[in-house]
Amino acid sequence: MTLPMIPQANPGAGYRALKAEIDAAVARGLESGWYILGAEGRAFEAEYAAWLGTARAVGCANGTDALALALRALGIGPGCAVATVSHTAVATVAAIEMVGAVPVLIDIEPALYTMDPDEFAAVLADPPAGLPPIKAVIPVHLYGQAADLGPIIAAAARHGAAVIEDCSQAHGATQDGRKLGTFTEVSTFSLYPTKNLGALGDGGVVATNDAARADLIAALRQYGWRSHYVSTEVGVNSRLDEIQAAILRVKLTHLDAHNARRQAIAAAYDAALPQALRPARRSGASHVFHQYVLRLPDRGVVQARLRELGIGSGVHYPMPVHLQPAYQGRIAMGPAGCRASAEASQQVLSLPMYPELTDDEVGRVCAGLRTVLG
Repeated sequence: MTLPMIPQANPGAGYRALKAEIDAAVARGLESGWYILGAEGRAFEAEYAAWLGTARAVGCANGTDALALALRALGIGPGCAVATVSHTAVATVAAIEMVGAVPVLIDIEPALYTMDPDEFAAVLADPPAGLPPIKAVIPVHLYGQAADLGPIIAAAARHGAAVIEDCSQAHGATQDGRKLGTFTEVSTFSLYPTKNLGALGDGGVVATNDAARADLIAALRQYGWRSHYVSTEVGVNSRLDEIQAAILRVKLTHLDAHNARRQAIAAAYDAALPQALRPARRSGASHVFHQYVLRLPDRGVVQARLRELGIGSGVHYPMPVHLQPAYQGRIAMGPAGCRASAEASQQVLSLPMYPELTDDEVGRVCAGLRTVLG
C-alpha cells in the first residue's frame, strides 16, 4: 500500500485541529456585524502585546505592510538607505522600496542564515558609493531563531540607525530568555497561514513600546485617520479584518504549545541525522523551528529520494533577492557580494514542519532521513 505524501507545510491541518474553536470564533465575528477594526481586532492586539511583552501591538493587512508601516513610523523613506539581508523572503526588500527607501544587502552567517554583524558594521563604516545615508537596518530572524542582535544593535546605535526586528518566522523565539520582537524600537510579524502564528488568510502585526509611535502606525494603516474621515498623515489601507483577528485569538492561545511541538519534532529529526547535518543553533537562543533546514550539496538528489518515500520538502529560498530578475544588478551589497547567501540558496532544504504532524508521520520522516542520509 502506498502511504500518503507528508507535505512540507499543511495549514489545513492547523484549521482541522482547532476546527471547533475557530468555527465558533468565526461565527462570533460574523454575528457581530462589524468586520473591520472592531472588538476582535482590538482584543487580538491587546492579547498579542501581552503575550509578546510589549506595550502595544497594531494589526495590519500582511507582514510586508507591517515592515513598511514600521519604516514610515521611524521616518524612513526617500533619501534613506535600509540594510537587510538577501537570504530572505523578497517581502523584506519589497517593503523597503514601498516606502521609497533604498535597500543595501548584507551577507549572512553561513551556518545560521542570519545577518553577518561584522559585514553590517563594515558597511556602516564605509557604505557603498552613491548610497543615501543608512538610517535603518532590518535583521531577519530566519527559520525560527534569532539574528545576532547584540552587535547589530550596537553598530546601528554608533551610526544613528534605527533597528526593526523582522520576526515573521520567529513568533515566540527568544534570545537570552527574552522574546524576539522586544529588543528594538519596533518589530514586525507576518501572520501568513504557514507561520508559527498564522491566520486563515493574511495578516501582520507591528509591535512597539512607544505609545505615540503605535498611534501613528494605527493611523497610517487607515489613510492617516486619527479621527474618522480626517487624514492627518498620508496613509494607506492595510487593516487586519475582524474574522482573521478572531481566528488569530484562538490560535494565539495554542502558540506556545505548538512551538513546543515543533521543537519536539526537531529533536526527533536531530536524532535521525548525523551530527554534521543538524541545523546550527545560536548560543543563548531558543529556536521555534518555523523551518527545519538542512544544508545539502546534493539537494536535488536528496529531495527526489525523499519524495519517492512519500516525504515532501521545500526550499526557503531558491534564489536570493540580489539574483532575482527584478533586483539583479540594481541593489547595493556589502563587500562580500552576498556570496554566502547565494551558496545557501543552492543547498538549503526544509523538511516537513508543522505542529499537527503525527508521531507516525514524524517517524516516517526520520526513517526516510536514515535511509537517504544515514
